[in-house]
Amino acid sequence: MRLDRLLANSGLGTRSRVRDMITHGYVSVNGVIVNDPSLHINESDNVEVNGSPVNCQSRLYYLFDKPDGVLTAMEDKRLPCIADYIPSELKSKKLSPVGRLDYHTSGLLIITNDGELSHRLQSPKYNVPKVYLVSFKGAEWTDDEIKTVTSGFTIRDKGYSEQIAPAALEILDHSGNGTGRALLTLHEGKTHEVRRIFAHFNKEVVELRRIELAGVKLNENLDSCGLLRPLTNEELSLLFEAAGMTAG
Repeated sequence: MRLDRLLANSGLGTRSRVRDMITHGYVSVNGVIVNDPSLHINESDNVEVNGSPVNCQSRLYYLFDKPDGVLTAMEDKRLPCIADYIPSELKSKKLSPVGRLDYHTSGLLIITNDGELSHRLQSPKYNVPKVYLVSFKGAEWTDDEIKTVTSGFTIRDKGYSEQIAPAALEILDHSGNGTGRALLTLHEGKTHEVRRIFAHFNKEVVELRRIELAGVKLNENLDSCGLLRPLTNEELSLLFEAAGMTAG
């Protein structure tokens, strides 16, 4: 890709503005000041503007900790959406979320412009695990109820029969006032699935947070709600392995 096009696509300004930056010596490639806007750049090149690195990669991968009360959408004129948390320099990168989290569900979202990875991570074919931390109200889970969840069952809450795939349910705690916490691991993505599973057993979800996807985890020791950060190489390897792909 041409150097001026790369910088313009990175949100640093119009093509004419970035050409001016290049010709005036503000841009370096692999540590060498360059003045040619038409210079061809590879993704492996180290490009800097005024000493600050510019991402040359065409495919981008981020982890976003979605807050409660935010739509999993890249545009909405009425309500807050995840696009509100994406820096302006990334707006042109055609980023989109991998799957969805409900409006009142917080936690881990992968955001990327790699369509093949996104498709595979959402496909039931690849059986990608998603772990949710659930705070709920209701009676303590019985052994039979847990066994039903782990074996899979039929649900009829929408007026017709629908099969819920086997899921792993781990009860973390349950207090005397009828509240508790649990970890639920799903391998499919039916609409409102966690809430529907709990409602089937007369338990109300009061807070729901996705904390893990394909082995990539939120750091629950940090206040990361609303933060967007690049995935590490180790995290990317986990995602590509889960999707049956080779990184790079």
